[in-house]
Amino acid sequence: MSLKNLTWLVCIISMSPENNPSSGIVSQLESWAKRNINPLFSKDTWITLGEYIGLGRPVSNRPITTARELGSFVSSRSSHVAQSALYGYLKTRAGTRFPELFENPKMLASINLAKWHIYIACISDLAAYMGVLLHLRTGSDNDKVVRLMSRVVDDIVDEIGMPDEAGDDFHESVEALKIRIENMDFSMHEDGDAVFSVSPDALYKWSPIADELKRFDRTPVKNSVRFRWKDVRETARNLFDAQAVIESFGEPGSSGSA
Repeated sequence: MSLKNLTWLVCIISMSPENNPSSGIVSQLESWAKRNINPLFSKDTWITLGEYIGLGRPVSNRPITTARELGSFVSSRSSHVAQSALYGYLKTRAGTRFPELFENPKMLASINLAKWHIYIACISDLAAYMGVLLHLRTGSDNDKVVRLMSRVVDDIVDEIGMPDEAGDDFHESVEALKIRIENMDFSMHEDGDAVFSVSPDALYKWSPIADELKRFDRTPVKNSVRFRWKDVRETARNLFDAQAVIESFGEPGSSGSA
């Protein structure tokens, strides 16, 4: 089956009259996805993902006081936004037949590929935002913020590696992330949603939905990602001890562990 025909599977399912999810759809989704889609990280990913689509319980929010904790925050929240946005879009299109998508090996491959690229785009946006907060709250010069956030991004990328399921273009997505952070002037931005510009485009581009159908979804799909970032920004504002993070960043070459 070609990729074009495969994406039409979502198109056909989305036209089903069964477009109101039943009460059992969440448990079906959890069962299928846990068996067939490797989580970006650990079981904790599914717990926090539940905050968005009802699969688990809320997790505790710990203060961000070191560069290492900052990296963990960027990584985990980006994972949650990426997966919830992607699965939410597919679920909206497929309705109650959403779990059937995970029975098709080729569709699984397309979903996994999309998941990784959207995840990297989310890291790009959230890392940019945390760098803006770091500059605004500490007054640190841009070069130091760039060094710290580049180290945070490098550590996340090193942990991810280059998953086979992410496809041949994954390296380009990673390089685009690094280049953005390395060349960013954090002093030119304010605390807001302006830097969240990469993840909405990535969700629209990589989601395995037929182009004939996706073209009608451009605005709502992009807005769905922007909406998810709102709570993440509020959480970051409340948890982020920017001065402590700066002080934890032992240069050269350390992501901080204090």
